[in-house]
Amino acid sequence: MMLDYNSLLLALGVSAACLAVTLMGSWIVRRAETVLLTATVGLVLVVSGIFVYSAYVNTPETWLGVANFVLFHAGFATIWGAGRQFLTGRPSVPAIAIRALAAMVFSVVPMLLGYDGLAFIADNIAIALLLFATARQYWLARAEAPAPLLGITALYTLTAISFVLCAAVLISDGKLVLGKAPSNWAEDLSLAVCIAGMTGIGALSLALHQWRLAARHRLEAITDPLTGLLNRRALFDEYGTRPMGNTTAVIVFDIDHFKSVNDRFGHAVGDSVIRAFAAELAAHCRAGDIAARLGGEEFALVLKEIMPGRAELAAERIRRAFEAREIQIDNEVLTCTVSVGVAPGRSNSLDFDAMLSAADKALYVAKRGGRNRVELAGHLQAIPSRTAS
Repeated sequence: MMLDYNSLLLALGVSAACLAVTLMGSWIVRRAETVLLTATVGLVLVVSGIFVYSAYVNTPETWLGVANFVLFHAGFATIWGAGRQFLTGRPSVPAIAIRALAAMVFSVVPMLLGYDGLAFIADNIAIALLLFATARQYWLARAEAPAPLLGITALYTLTAISFVLCAAVLISDGKLVLGKAPSNWAEDLSLAVCIAGMTGIGALSLALHQWRLAARHRLEAITDPLTGLLNRRALFDEYGTRPMGNTTAVIVFDIDHFKSVNDRFGHAVGDSVIRAFAAELAAHCRAGDIAARLGGEEFALVLKEIMPGRAELAAERIRRAFEAREIQIDNEVLTCTVSVGVAPGRSNSLDFDAMLSAADKALYVAKRGGRNRVELAGHLQAIPSRTAS
């Protein structure tokens, strides 16, 4: 029976080590995915703890038990940290350290006092709590990729339950001093669950990170890298030649005298101006509206469910806000203006390309009319504003 138990421990250690190597290889290929590195560190600590525990099973000395607890709790706390990092996108080193130290104190102190039975109860409870907390991180992130994340959540939860069972059996035995490693049906079941869980979590984690990588590539393909807004391709992919309703408006913006800004201050300052206008545009978007950079200094905004007369007012608010915005350039302040063309919704539906063309024509009327103004397509009725010099 002891040989079988050691064989299970060896299988678990090898399985976890293989997963750690795989995750490390994935991180080397995609250095930006630091969550893979965090998970790898956690697995390495757990693998080390498994082999130390295997030594404790054969030679139950206090220092081996303490070393096992330290490695296990550091490892499972780091694995929790990987789940937290997956959810928030930020590493949580202090939070990992706090959880690891709390778990260590919970189990190491009884071991040092000679109550190894109590220490293993505390060890199993601490690991279960860390695993439940890890499952919760993936549960909270489930909207990103429901199938694999729900699978990972379930496997972490089942593994946590197996450790709860181990603690429950030790509590029911009522022995505060064992003098050896725990040996009961719950321990064997927990090892089997851990092996299966490790395999499943590994496969789902790798599939999840491949999905994330593909999603990131898709996002990069439709996002303007300078501003973070959608690009022209994304805008046409979204609307194409689809008819636009009478409550949908298209607005086109063009930053005034942008070439002069580039010539006078350089392209870096020009990029700052473009980012400043993109930020203003994004700040005035409602839920459901779509803002995009068409190219160069030209932008578009698609307003949905907009009442008649409201599109030009929204465009005017953006024009005024950008005109008032101060852009810090070294030791001086730069202000810029924007010309705007608006194609409001019409009773006879036009497709997106036709509405964009109408807004673009109104934009050029605004520029010929002195710039820094809003012009309506069709009616060509400008909203009064101060003309830019």
